[in-house]
Amino acid sequence: MADTIAQFDNALAMCRDVFVKKLKDYGASWRIMRPESVTDQIFIKATRIRSLETKKTSKAGEGILPEFIAIVNYGAIGLIQLELGYCDTDDMDVDKAIALYDRHVRRTRELMIAKNHDYDEAWRGMRVHSYTDIILQKLMRTKQIEDNNGVTIMSEGVDANYQDMMNYAVFAIIKLTED
Repeated sequence: MADTIAQFDNALAMCRDVFVKKLKDYGASWRIMRPESVTDQIFIKATRIRSLETKKTSKAGEGILPEFIAIVNYGAIGLIQLELGYCDTDDMDVDKAIALYDRHVRRTRELMIAKNHDYDEAWRGMRVHSYTDIILQKLMRTKQIEDNNGVTIMSEGVDANYQDMMNYAVFAIIKLTED
């Protein structure tokens, strides 16, 4: 498990680095996005990953690693938006956005540690394309929950699905960057 935690932290550091750099370039412009739009943005990323996995080539010259990083970052953005709601302006400075990002990523990491214990690191035996398919499945579930105005009978909510998508994306990043 120690190896997993170190690898997970390294992958999260890559994601955070991208998040911070884009935050400094664009500000918290994502604050205008409703959670449903964040879900759709993750859907775009996951669909592109699946397309590249199937076609085995990219005309844009970008691989799937940046897309998994984007899923982690949009998942964190989604969790922030669920917490704060959306607004009509970029109402957040860089430091506050990073603090919120770090808090939600830390909670998602804690969930991974608990689930990884219970599942005995089953993720290590999975293929990257399976992570993609699971993320797409969780997106379909999330869209259904959103279409039901967040009401579920016995299922977890949108936040839990965002966290699961983030964790599967981190597993993919680990697999894609292993030596």
